[in-house]
Amino acid sequence: MPQTSTFIKTLSLLTVISAFVISGCTGSKQTTTSDTPSTQPDTAMIQEGHALPSEMNRLVPNPITNEISPTFFRAVDQETRTMSGVPGKDYWQQWTNYDIDVELIPADTLIKGSSTITYHNNSPDTLNQVFLELSQNMHKEGGVRNEATEITGGINLHNVSTKGTQLGEMQSSRAAQGYYVDGTLMVLRPGSVLAPGDSIDIRIDWDFKIPQQGASGRMGYSQDNLYYIAYWYPQMRVYDDVNGWFTDQFKGNAEFYHGFGNYNVDITVPEQWMVASTGQLTNSADVLKENIHEQLQKGHNSDEVVSVVTEKDFGNVTKSTDKETTTWNFKAHKVRDFAFSVTKESKWDATRSNIGDPDGDGETNYVNINAIYRSSAPLWTDGAKFTSHAISELSEITGMAYPWPHMTSVEGGGIIGGGMEFPMITIIGAYNNRSPQSLYAVIAHELAHMWVPMQVSSNERRYAWMDEGTTTFNEAQSKKDYYPNGNFEQTDFQTYLRIVGSGLEGPIMRWSDYHYNGFAYGIASYPKPASVLVALRGVLGEETFEKAYHTFLDRWRYKHPYPWDMFNTFEDVSGRDLDWFWRSWYFETWKLDQAVGSVQLSEDGTKIVIEDHGQVPMPATVEITLADGTTVSREIPVETWLKGATQKVLSIDNASEVTQVVIDPEMKFPDANRTNNSWQK
Repeated sequence: MPQTSTFIKTLSLLTVISAFVISGCTGSKQTTTSDTPSTQPDTAMIQEGHALPSEMNRLVPNPITNEISPTFFRAVDQETRTMSGVPGKDYWQQWTNYDIDVELIPADTLIKGSSTITYHNNSPDTLNQVFLELSQNMHKEGGVRNEATEITGGINLHNVSTKGTQLGEMQSSRAAQGYYVDGTLMVLRPGSVLAPGDSIDIRIDWDFKIPQQGASGRMGYSQDNLYYIAYWYPQMRVYDDVNGWFTDQFKGNAEFYHGFGNYNVDITVPEQWMVASTGQLTNSADVLKENIHEQLQKGHNSDEVVSVVTEKDFGNVTKSTDKETTTWNFKAHKVRDFAFSVTKESKWDATRSNIGDPDGDGETNYVNINAIYRSSAPLWTDGAKFTSHAISELSEITGMAYPWPHMTSVEGGGIIGGGMEFPMITIIGAYNNRSPQSLYAVIAHELAHMWVPMQVSSNERRYAWMDEGTTTFNEAQSKKDYYPNGNFEQTDFQTYLRIVGSGLEGPIMRWSDYHYNGFAYGIASYPKPASVLVALRGVLGEETFEKAYHTFLDRWRYKHPYPWDMFNTFEDVSGRDLDWFWRSWYFETWKLDQAVGSVQLSEDGTKIVIEDHGQVPMPATVEITLADGTTVSREIPVETWLKGATQKVLSIDNASEVTQVVIDPEMKFPDANRTNNSWQK
């Protein structure tokens, strides 16, 4: 999801009081020369490559071993994880099949549903209870939440049964059979154990009043002609190999952590309302008028955008039935959630997206693309085109072709201002009075989530940065392809740097719902981790970074990675110990601030003093321009700073006068003060 409204409001305020001047210059092409041995004025005393803490002039990052959860080490011992970042030979995860009948009643703003949940215990553990999520209880009176919200009563459970036995609410926490509800958490005890390899069927009937802007603006309704239904059905909680049951409440800010499963969903709506959804529509010819169905097929086989439904088609889109309702069936495989939209006065555009040849059969594969929007959102005439480009580009960026049959972008002005992702479908604001580039950016962002967390299923309620930061990084790459003159990574740098030194920042690794303020949450989840990935690419080099990045995504596709799996994979592929990097950027709020201290001419040549004013140790590329127009490049390895130094002297002979010195000329790293990164005669 893009930055929350709280984050954006705080960002606007902090822009005024956080006066960071971001500037820099680009030198000419580098030519590498060997470094000259140098002295280090005013550095700590180094004994055998190490300094005692009392002798240090700077903070030196400690290893992150003590930060790793003991439960993760237990998983390593049990061989479900490894310290190389490869899933262990005994890795397992649970699986759920959902069979759901749901009806939307617009006149009552009501959802009525019946679910049969088949939960497979693939773990080695015997379970005597299972946990479910009831997200709509965020809207229940007295619910635990971290922001004000509409009170609708939450979800009403009318029948809960398993093995043909109806379960009642437990009156005691010690009861062996029944269920009880605590906020958005539901605990169910079937009365018998669920052994390894067994499964259990759970039947639940339920309904709820639809909030207008529910789940913090991620679902709801607008103008009596649009419903977007998400966070809507009783859903199994994750039981994983590291922490067991995940029981954190949904409080409205931090999003989700879900397991994978298959879905068979019948969605009943009034005639002439269109349904778009997670999953493959299996009965399009049965529900759509013949001319609409033909246009849909035409669009999905075309590289051009085809109008499937226009304003003249409103009221004549679906076939009539005796019940004056239409039931749409969708089937989805290997997804971690399910959402759908229901509209009656929206246009529908269709095309396709080229995702290459992932199966290696020599044939180009395509994904069906849909954009559904109202006439009140004119920028959305480009919605299908933007969606098509982003899916194709993101498939290439991640090294993983988009895996599902379609991607649908739905305009949801009046419900949401930014956007929110679900498998195969996303809701995005109207973006009126904004630029087309702004709409492309949010579409690219939400579609990048189709990779993380929709395939690489991280836990956003604990580590929002894993999916939001990665997605922000991927968004920037996609925008660079569509708008090649943009400098989107530098924009992320500058957004992150607004909080540095303000006293408001919190570490990236702080749990999502427990940041100090909305601004700290937003920066630590979006632009900072995206900027840190750019910096990591600068440290490792393009080729090694891409290999490690793609390896991580591929290793943990359709699995549940923890931060340590990502860190370990990058170290495994690069062959480098990067504890100093993880500590400095993810666990601390240190800043990077390298500077040209002085440039002095002496009898032996020119002495250039490079200083490190910050706490984050990073390698430094120093580009030196001489009077004859040539440039030389010197590299200061990170080990210089890791030994406690705060200065490094570079020596240049007298062959030609030094006229300019620039640190990090390609601006690979988010330096907090670029005004001191350069010197010019």
